[in-house]
Amino acid sequence: MSDENGTPDTPGGPRPEPIRFFGTTWVEHDGGYRARRTAVAVGSLLLAAVCGLVLRFAYQGLQIADVGPAVSLMVVVMFAVCSALAFGHTWGAFAKRPDPQRQSSLRGLLAIGFLGSLLAYFVRSLTEAPGEKLHREEYDKARAAYDKRVSRRTGNPSRRRRS
Repeated sequence: MSDENGTPDTPGGPRPEPIRFFGTTWVEHDGGYRARRTAVAVGSLLLAAVCGLVLRFAYQGLQIADVGPAVSLMVVVMFAVCSALAFGHTWGAFAKRPDPQRQSSLRGLLAIGFLGSLLAYFVRSLTEAPGEKLHREEYDKARAAYDKRVSRRTGNPSRRRRS
């Protein structure tokens, strides 16, 4: 390994992009990859449970404040819809790079729907590092293009026979 992210020593070519919490251990599934995946799954599920508890306390605060059933219903629906949208957005970001401009415009919605993002992390980390499939596709494509470029140039081109 050549650096603190666990990036493998390669003679040349593209370097894999690190994934949050995993570095570049996703390339060879080494360096504690399985333990990291387990930690991410357990951590995101625990964090989602704690956040659900905090939301419950907030809802009970609304009931104690006696704001009325309409406001309570709006708050519940708002968190449910924002969580569902955040889950879908986070899940989609694991398969395709999100547009940075759209990402910044959805920042508020994603902050409100944090529970959905945490659950998306949990579900994805059961099968792979979140975002691994996208990073692997990009890395394999860059690696293949690099190998094709390098293998094409062998020998002195002026000495080749022309047929």
